[in-house]
Amino acid sequence: MTEETPGFEEKPDVPSGATPDDAESTAAPQEGAAPAGDGTADAGLVAQLDQVRTALGERTADLQRLQAEYQNYRRRVERDRITVKEIAIANLLTELLPVLDDIGRAREHGELVGGFKSVGESLETVAAKLGLQQFGKEGEPFDPTIHEALMHSYAPDVTETTCVAILQPGYRFGERTIRPARVAVAEPQPGAQTVKAEGSEENAAADDKESGGPDEG
Repeated sequence: MTEETPGFEEKPDVPSGATPDDAESTAAPQEGAAPAGDGTADAGLVAQLDQVRTALGERTADLQRLQAEYQNYRRRVERDRITVKEIAIANLLTELLPVLDDIGRAREHGELVGGFKSVGESLETVAAKLGLQQFGKEGEPFDPTIHEALMHSYAPDVTETTCVAILQPGYRFGERTIRPARVAVAEPQPGAQTVKAEGSEENAAADDKESGGPDEG
């Protein structure tokens, strides 16, 4: 039996000429050393993250664009629906205008009585609820955009072209004129303004003469 020498420790083989520190560094790997491929892996993850962010931004922009297009489509459909509705109501009211004219003439002649009166007033109420508005009054200035002149005359008591009689009332629906008011118009009497101006000058001269003329000095 071989006896072990006390205090003797086995050490790894060390090449000749090497120091004990070299043997320790060879035997144990360096602590804290990073694996060789970690830097490349991190760069790959960053590149993938950038790609995901770019794709997410593109999909978000696509979604926002689709949402905006849908909102525009809804507004366009709603606008078209309102326009079609207004056109349909305007066409209906246009067809009712001759009936409303008959009711108006019957009222002027005192023939709107009994059941006919009730029916006529109900029809006028329904037309008003749908938005029909009557216009045209005697004495208002003539406007060719809403008036249609059927008769023409001269009058000394007007200073501009004026509606002196409403032959047939006009009707509008919202901002749309369904039918212009048919009127008789009168214009100022030719030469009335000149005569009026000459008369004013004569009156002023007479006043100056009575007062002794203008002050001197």
